[in-house]
Amino acid sequence: MRRRTLLLGAGATWPALYSARDAAGAGPGFTAHGEVERLATAWRVPAEDGRAPGDGGDRVGVFEVDWAAGRVALLGETAVPARAHGLLALADGGFLAVAHRPGRWLLRGDAEGRVVQRLDLDAARERRGLNGHVVASADGRWLFSTETDPVDGSGWVAVRDARTLARVAEFSSHGADPHQLLAASDGTLLVANGGIVRDARGRQRAGEAMDSSLVRLDPATGRLLGQWRLADPALSMRHLAWAAGDEPLLGIALQAGHAQAAERVAAPVLAVWDGERLHLPTADGRGGGYAGDIAAAPGGGFVLSAQKQGRCLWWHPGAPEALTLVAELREPCALAAAPDGAGVSISAGRGVARWHARLAPRMMAWPAALAPDNHWVRLAVA
Repeated sequence: MRRRTLLLGAGATWPALYSARDAAGAGPGFTAHGEVERLATAWRVPAEDGRAPGDGGDRVGVFEVDWAAGRVALLGETAVPARAHGLLALADGGFLAVAHRPGRWLLRGDAEGRVVQRLDLDAARERRGLNGHVVASADGRWLFSTETDPVDGSGWVAVRDARTLARVAEFSSHGADPHQLLAASDGTLLVANGGIVRDARGRQRAGEAMDSSLVRLDPATGRLLGQWRLADPALSMRHLAWAAGDEPLLGIALQAGHAQAAERVAAPVLAVWDGERLHLPTADGRGGGYAGDIAAAPGGGFVLSAQKQGRCLWWHPGAPEALTLVAELREPCALAAAPDGAGVSISAGRGVARWHARLAPRMMAWPAALAPDNHWVRLAVA
Protein backbone atom coordinates (compact mmCIF):
# COMPACT_ATOMS: atom_id res chain seq x y z
CA MET A 1 0.00 0.00 0.00
CA ARG A 2 1.11 3.60 -0.47
CA ARG A 3 2.93 5.33 2.34
CA ARG A 4 0.70 7.48 4.57
CA THR A 5 -2.21 5.08 4.09
CA LEU A 6 -0.72 1.96 5.68
CA LEU A 7 -2.45 0.28 8.62
CA LEU A 8 -0.83 -2.88 9.88
CA GLY A 9 -2.76 -5.81 11.28
CA ALA A 10 -1.73 -6.55 14.85
CA GLY A 11 -1.01 -10.21 14.18
CA ALA A 12 1.99 -9.35 12.02
CA THR A 13 3.44 -6.76 14.39
CA TRP A 14 3.05 -7.95 17.98
CA PRO A 15 6.18 -7.82 20.10
CA ALA A 16 7.22 -11.35 21.00
CA LEU A 17 6.11 -11.01 24.63
CA TYR A 18 2.58 -9.90 23.69
CA SER A 19 0.78 -13.15 24.42
CA ALA A 20 -2.24 -14.82 22.88
CA ARG A 21 -4.00 -14.22 26.18
CA ASP A 22 -3.41 -10.47 25.82
CA ALA A 23 -4.75 -10.60 22.27
CA ALA A 24 -7.90 -12.36 23.41
CA GLY A 25 -9.06 -9.14 25.02
CA ALA A 26 -12.61 -9.62 26.26
CA GLY A 27 -12.83 -13.17 24.91
CA PRO A 28 -15.48 -14.66 22.61
CA GLY A 29 -17.95 -12.16 21.25
CA PHE A 30 -15.47 -9.32 21.75
CA THR A 31 -17.20 -5.98 21.24
CA ALA A 32 -15.34 -3.74 23.68
CA HIS A 33 -13.96 -1.45 20.99
CA GLY A 34 -17.45 -0.87 19.65
CA GLU A 35 -18.56 -0.84 16.03
CA VAL A 36 -20.14 2.58 16.59
CA GLU A 37 -18.11 5.28 18.28
CA ARG A 38 -19.07 8.82 19.22
CA LEU A 39 -16.01 11.10 19.42
CA ALA A 40 -15.76 14.73 20.52
CA THR A 41 -12.95 16.67 18.89
CA ALA A 42 -11.81 19.99 17.43
CA TRP A 43 -10.89 20.94 13.86
CA ARG A 44 -10.59 23.77 11.37
CA VAL A 45 -12.58 24.18 8.17
CA PRO A 46 -11.07 25.74 5.02
CA ALA A 47 -11.79 29.35 4.12
CA GLU A 48 -13.54 28.41 0.90
CA ASP A 49 -16.35 26.74 2.84
CA GLY A 50 -18.28 30.00 3.14
CA ARG A 51 -17.18 31.21 6.57
CA ALA A 52 -18.85 34.35 7.87
CA PRO A 53 -16.77 37.48 8.56
CA GLY A 54 -14.83 37.06 11.80
CA ASP A 55 -15.12 33.28 11.71
CA GLY A 56 -11.58 31.90 11.85
CA GLY A 57 -12.77 28.43 10.95
CA ASP A 58 -12.17 26.76 14.33
CA ARG A 59 -14.78 24.18 15.31
CA VAL A 60 -15.68 21.86 18.19
CA GLY A 61 -18.20 19.06 17.84
CA VAL A 62 -19.01 15.37 17.73
CA PHE A 63 -18.50 12.76 15.02
CA GLU A 64 -20.14 9.35 14.90
CA VAL A 65 -18.00 6.60 13.39
CA ASP A 66 -19.82 3.44 12.28
CA TRP A 67 -17.13 0.92 11.40
CA ALA A 68 -19.57 -1.76 10.27
CA ALA A 69 -21.40 0.57 7.89
CA GLY A 70 -18.23 2.34 6.75
CA ARG A 71 -19.61 5.76 7.65
CA VAL A 72 -18.28 8.87 9.41
CA ALA A 73 -21.01 11.41 10.22
CA LEU A 74 -20.86 14.85 11.81
CA LEU A 75 -23.54 14.96 14.51
CA GLY A 76 -23.07 18.57 15.54
CA GLU A 77 -20.57 21.40 15.57
CA THR A 78 -20.09 24.93 16.85
CA ALA A 79 -17.75 27.71 15.80
CA VAL A 80 -15.34 28.77 18.53
CA PRO A 81 -13.36 32.02 18.75
CA ALA A 82 -9.93 30.36 18.68
CA ARG A 83 -8.30 26.98 18.35
CA ALA A 84 -9.43 24.29 20.80
CA HIS A 85 -7.07 21.65 22.18
CA GLY A 86 -7.88 19.09 24.89
CA LEU A 87 -11.28 17.57 25.63
CA LEU A 88 -12.75 15.70 28.59
CA ALA A 89 -15.53 13.12 28.30
CA LEU A 90 -18.29 13.51 30.90
CA ALA A 91 -20.40 10.87 32.58
CA ASP A 92 -23.62 12.19 31.00
CA GLY A 93 -22.30 11.56 27.49
CA GLY A 94 -21.23 15.15 26.94
CA PHE A 95 -17.80 16.74 27.00
CA LEU A 96 -15.70 19.74 27.94
CA ALA A 97 -13.47 21.47 25.38
CA VAL A 98 -10.59 23.77 26.32
CA ALA A 99 -9.01 26.54 24.26
CA HIS A 100 -5.39 26.19 23.16
CA ARG A 101 -2.87 28.34 25.07
CA PRO A 102 -3.14 31.12 25.93
CA GLY A 103 -6.76 30.01 26.05
CA ARG A 104 -9.56 32.37 26.96
CA TRP A 105 -12.58 30.06 26.89
CA LEU A 106 -13.91 26.75 28.16
CA LEU A 107 -17.16 25.14 27.03
CA ARG A 108 -19.43 22.22 27.79
CA GLY A 109 -21.10 20.32 24.97
CA ASP A 110 -23.73 17.60 24.94
CA ALA A 111 -23.63 14.19 23.28
CA GLU A 112 -24.84 15.69 19.99
CA GLY A 113 -22.16 18.37 19.89
CA ARG A 114 -24.41 21.24 20.99
CA VAL A 115 -22.89 23.82 23.34
CA VAL A 116 -24.79 24.01 26.62
CA GLN A 117 -22.41 26.18 28.68
CA ARG A 118 -19.51 28.57 28.08
CA LEU A 119 -16.93 30.31 30.22
CA ASP A 120 -15.31 33.45 28.81
CA LEU A 121 -12.17 34.21 30.83
CA ASP A 122 -12.16 37.84 29.70
CA ALA A 123 -15.70 38.35 30.97
CA ALA A 124 -14.78 36.58 34.22
CA ARG A 125 -11.73 38.87 34.52
CA GLU A 126 -9.33 35.96 34.83
CA ARG A 127 -5.76 37.02 34.10
CA ARG A 128 -4.18 33.64 33.48
CA GLY A 129 -4.61 31.79 30.20
CA LEU A 130 -5.69 28.17 29.83
CA ASN A 131 -3.08 25.70 28.61
CA GLY A 132 -5.49 23.40 26.79
CA HIS A 133 -6.30 20.60 29.27
CA VAL A 134 -8.70 19.90 32.12
CA VAL A 135 -9.47 16.90 34.33
CA ALA A 136 -12.25 16.17 36.84
CA SER A 137 -12.01 15.13 40.46
CA ALA A 138 -13.04 11.58 41.35
CA ASP A 139 -16.43 12.74 42.66
CA GLY A 140 -17.03 15.02 39.67
CA ARG A 141 -17.49 18.15 41.80
CA TRP A 142 -14.33 19.92 40.72
CA LEU A 143 -12.36 20.56 37.57
CA PHE A 144 -8.62 21.18 37.43
CA SER A 145 -7.24 23.23 34.54
CA THR A 146 -3.59 23.97 33.71
CA GLU A 147 -2.79 27.65 33.23
CA THR A 148 0.04 30.13 32.70
CA ASP A 149 0.49 33.59 34.18
CA PRO A 150 1.09 36.04 31.30
CA VAL A 151 3.26 38.34 33.43
CA ASP A 152 5.96 36.00 34.71
CA GLY A 153 5.27 32.74 32.80
CA SER A 154 4.65 30.76 35.99
CA GLY A 155 2.52 27.62 35.87
CA TRP A 156 -0.70 27.13 37.82
CA VAL A 157 -3.53 24.68 38.37
CA ALA A 158 -6.96 26.26 38.78
CA VAL A 159 -9.72 24.53 40.75
CA ARG A 160 -13.12 25.10 39.14
CA ASP A 161 -16.68 24.34 40.16
CA ALA A 162 -17.84 21.64 37.73
CA ARG A 163 -21.36 23.12 37.64
CA THR A 164 -20.48 26.75 36.92
CA LEU A 165 -16.92 26.36 35.52
CA ALA A 166 -15.92 29.29 37.78
CA ARG A 167 -12.50 29.28 39.42
CA VAL A 168 -12.71 28.81 43.19
CA ALA A 169 -9.06 28.15 44.08
CA GLU A 170 -5.61 27.77 42.55
CA PHE A 171 -2.16 26.43 43.33
CA SER A 172 1.26 26.35 41.74
CA SER A 173 2.13 23.63 39.24
CA HIS A 174 5.72 23.83 40.55
CA GLY A 175 7.04 24.48 37.08
CA ALA A 176 6.51 26.36 33.85
CA ASP A 177 4.15 25.54 31.00
CA PRO A 178 1.93 22.91 32.70
CA HIS A 179 0.13 20.98 30.00
CA GLN A 180 -1.90 17.79 30.47
CA LEU A 181 -2.88 16.53 33.90
CA LEU A 182 -4.46 13.25 35.03
CA ALA A 183 -5.86 11.89 38.26
CA ALA A 184 -4.23 8.88 39.89
CA SER A 185 -6.23 6.08 41.50
CA ASP A 186 -5.66 7.63 44.94
CA GLY A 187 -7.08 10.96 43.78
CA THR A 188 -3.78 12.82 43.55
CA LEU A 189 -2.95 14.79 40.42
CA LEU A 190 -0.12 14.10 37.97
CA VAL A 191 0.85 17.20 35.98
CA ALA A 192 3.24 17.42 33.04
CA ASN A 193 5.14 20.71 33.26
CA GLY A 194 6.36 21.25 29.71
CA GLY A 195 9.16 23.47 31.04
CA ILE A 196 8.94 26.21 28.40
CA VAL A 197 8.73 29.74 29.82
CA ARG A 198 6.19 31.59 27.67
CA ASP A 199 5.15 35.18 27.11
CA ALA A 200 1.61 36.55 27.14
CA ARG A 201 1.00 35.30 23.58
CA GLY A 202 2.14 31.77 24.37
CA ARG A 203 5.51 32.04 22.62
CA GLN A 204 8.73 30.75 24.15
CA ARG A 205 10.69 33.50 25.85
CA ALA A 206 14.12 33.93 24.30
CA GLY A 207 17.04 33.01 26.51
CA GLU A 208 14.97 31.03 29.03
CA ALA A 209 16.22 27.51 29.76
CA MET A 210 13.75 24.62 29.59
CA ASP A 211 12.91 22.80 32.83
CA SER A 212 10.31 20.09 32.22
CA SER A 213 9.07 17.95 35.09
CA LEU A 214 6.38 15.54 36.17
CA VAL A 215 4.79 16.49 39.48
CA ARG A 216 2.39 14.80 41.85
CA LEU A 217 0.09 17.17 43.74
CA ASP A 218 -2.48 16.97 46.51
CA PRO A 219 -5.64 18.35 44.84
CA ALA A 220 -7.08 19.52 48.17
CA THR A 221 -4.13 21.70 49.13
CA GLY A 222 -1.84 21.91 46.11
CA ARG A 223 0.98 20.42 48.19
CA LEU A 224 3.87 19.01 46.18
CA LEU A 225 4.08 15.25 46.79
CA GLY A 226 6.83 14.43 44.29
CA GLN A 227 8.72 15.81 41.31
CA TRP A 228 10.66 13.98 38.60
CA ARG A 229 12.89 15.21 35.77
CA LEU A 230 14.62 13.60 32.81
CA ALA A 231 18.38 14.02 32.37
CA ASP A 232 17.84 15.90 29.09
CA PRO A 233 16.14 19.25 29.90
CA ALA A 234 15.22 19.76 26.22
CA LEU A 235 12.67 16.93 26.33
CA SER A 236 9.35 18.59 27.06
CA MET A 237 6.76 16.40 28.78
CA ARG A 238 3.38 17.17 27.20
CA HIS A 239 0.68 14.48 27.14
CA LEU A 240 -0.18 11.66 29.53
CA ALA A 241 -1.96 8.30 29.46
CA TRP A 242 -2.44 5.51 31.97
CA ALA A 243 -1.70 2.04 30.68
CA ALA A 244 -4.36 -0.64 31.07
CA GLY A 245 -3.79 -3.16 33.85
CA ASP A 246 -3.84 -3.69 37.61
CA GLU A 247 -0.62 -1.74 38.22
CA PRO A 248 -0.61 0.68 35.32
CA LEU A 249 2.31 2.70 34.12
CA LEU A 250 2.02 6.35 33.21
CA GLY A 251 3.12 7.04 29.63
CA ILE A 252 4.38 10.52 28.82
CA ALA A 253 4.53 11.82 25.24
CA LEU A 254 7.59 13.99 24.62
CA GLN A 255 8.27 16.91 22.29
CA ALA A 256 11.94 17.78 21.82
CA GLY A 257 13.10 21.38 22.04
CA HIS A 258 16.77 21.05 21.09
CA ALA A 259 18.32 23.98 19.26
CA GLN A 260 19.81 21.74 16.58
CA ALA A 261 17.36 20.12 14.16
CA ALA A 262 19.39 16.91 13.99
CA GLU A 263 19.13 16.49 17.76
CA ARG A 264 15.40 17.20 17.73
CA VAL A 265 14.45 14.63 15.11
CA ALA A 266 16.61 11.93 16.73
CA ALA A 267 15.16 12.48 20.21
CA PRO A 268 12.97 9.87 21.97
CA VAL A 269 9.22 10.44 22.15
CA LEU A 270 8.27 8.36 25.21
CA ALA A 271 8.99 8.52 28.93
CA VAL A 272 7.47 6.10 31.46
CA TRP A 273 6.76 6.61 35.17
CA ASP A 274 6.06 3.62 37.44
CA GLY A 275 5.12 5.56 40.57
CA GLU A 276 8.69 5.92 41.74
CA ARG A 277 11.00 6.21 38.74
CA LEU A 278 10.80 8.29 35.56
CA HIS A 279 12.88 7.00 32.66
CA LEU A 280 13.28 6.75 28.89
CA PRO A 281 12.61 3.11 27.97
CA THR A 282 13.68 3.39 24.34
CA ALA A 283 16.01 5.54 22.28
CA ASP A 284 14.17 4.67 19.05
CA GLY A 285 14.18 7.86 16.97
CA ARG A 286 11.45 7.01 14.47
CA GLY A 287 9.09 9.38 16.24
CA GLY A 288 11.13 12.32 15.00
CA GLY A 289 11.30 13.88 18.45
CA TYR A 290 7.60 14.86 18.44
CA ALA A 291 4.68 12.86 19.82
CA GLY A 292 1.33 14.58 19.35
CA ASP A 293 -0.77 12.23 21.49
CA ILE A 294 -0.56 9.03 23.54
CA ALA A 295 -3.10 6.35 24.44
CA ALA A 296 -3.25 2.98 26.20
CA ALA A 297 -2.51 0.02 23.94
CA PRO A 298 -2.32 -3.80 24.12
CA GLY A 299 -0.43 -5.57 26.88
CA GLY A 300 -0.06 -2.59 29.21
CA GLY A 301 1.71 -0.45 26.61
CA PHE A 302 1.06 2.73 24.65
CA VAL A 303 0.51 3.97 21.12
CA LEU A 304 2.05 7.33 20.26
CA SER A 305 1.23 9.49 17.26
CA ALA A 306 4.44 10.75 15.64
CA GLN A 307 2.49 13.42 13.80
CA LYS A 308 5.33 15.03 11.86
CA GLN A 309 6.65 11.65 10.70
CA GLY A 310 3.23 10.30 9.70
CA ARG A 311 3.54 7.28 11.99
CA CYS A 312 1.78 5.63 14.92
CA LEU A 313 4.15 3.64 17.10
CA TRP A 314 3.40 0.98 19.71
CA TRP A 315 5.50 0.52 22.85
CA HIS A 316 5.12 -2.65 24.94
CA PRO A 317 6.67 -3.18 28.42
CA GLY A 318 7.61 -6.75 27.49
CA ALA A 319 9.95 -5.40 24.79
CA PRO A 320 10.80 -1.99 26.23
CA GLU A 321 13.60 -1.00 23.85
CA ALA A 322 11.41 -1.32 20.75
CA LEU A 323 8.78 0.81 19.05
CA THR A 324 6.57 -1.10 16.61
CA LEU A 325 5.10 0.66 13.59
CA VAL A 326 1.34 0.09 13.47
CA ALA A 327 0.21 2.80 11.03
CA GLU A 328 1.51 5.24 8.46
CA LEU A 329 -0.93 8.04 7.76
CA ARG A 330 -0.89 11.66 6.75
CA GLU A 331 -0.60 13.75 9.93
CA PRO A 332 -1.96 11.27 12.49
CA CYS A 333 -2.45 12.81 15.89
CA ALA A 334 -5.54 12.32 18.07
CA LEU A 335 -5.79 8.86 19.65
CA ALA A 336 -8.69 7.28 21.52
CA ALA A 337 -7.96 4.01 23.30
CA ALA A 338 -10.37 1.10 23.05
CA PRO A 339 -12.17 0.39 26.34
CA ASP A 340 -10.12 -2.80 26.75
CA GLY A 341 -6.83 -1.07 25.92
CA ALA A 342 -6.33 -3.36 22.91
CA GLY A 343 -6.46 -0.80 20.13
CA VAL A 344 -6.86 2.83 19.15
CA SER A 345 -8.95 5.01 16.90
CA ILE A 346 -6.77 7.53 15.06
CA SER A 347 -7.70 10.96 13.75
CA ALA A 348 -5.54 11.83 10.75
CA GLY A 349 -5.33 14.43 8.03
CA ARG A 350 -7.42 12.48 5.52
CA GLY A 351 -9.79 10.59 7.78
CA VAL A 352 -10.41 8.21 10.66
CA ALA A 353 -8.40 5.01 11.12
CA ARG A 354 -8.61 2.03 13.46
CA TRP A 355 -5.81 -0.26 14.64
CA HIS A 356 -6.80 -3.05 17.02
CA ALA A 357 -5.38 -6.38 18.17
CA ARG A 358 -8.52 -8.35 17.30
CA LEU A 359 -10.25 -6.31 14.61
CA ALA A 360 -9.26 -5.68 11.02
CA PRO A 361 -7.54 -2.34 10.35
CA ARG A 362 -9.81 0.23 8.71
CA MET A 363 -9.73 3.78 7.41
CA MET A 364 -12.54 6.08 6.30
CA ALA A 365 -12.49 9.61 4.90
CA TRP A 366 -13.84 12.65 6.69
CA PRO A 367 -17.34 13.62 5.50
CA ALA A 368 -16.04 17.06 4.42
CA ALA A 369 -12.77 18.94 4.08
CA LEU A 370 -11.27 19.69 7.49
CA ALA A 371 -7.98 19.83 9.39
CA PRO A 372 -8.28 17.89 12.67
CA ASP A 373 -6.66 19.10 15.87
CA ASN A 374 -4.49 17.17 18.35
CA HIS A 375 -7.02 15.35 20.52
CA TRP A 376 -10.36 13.59 20.70
CA VAL A 377 -12.28 11.66 23.35
CA ARG A 378 -14.76 8.80 23.13
CA LEU A 379 -18.19 9.65 24.53
CA ALA A 380 -20.62 7.28 26.19
CA VAL A 381 -23.22 5.95 23.76
CA ALA A 382 -26.63 5.01 25.14
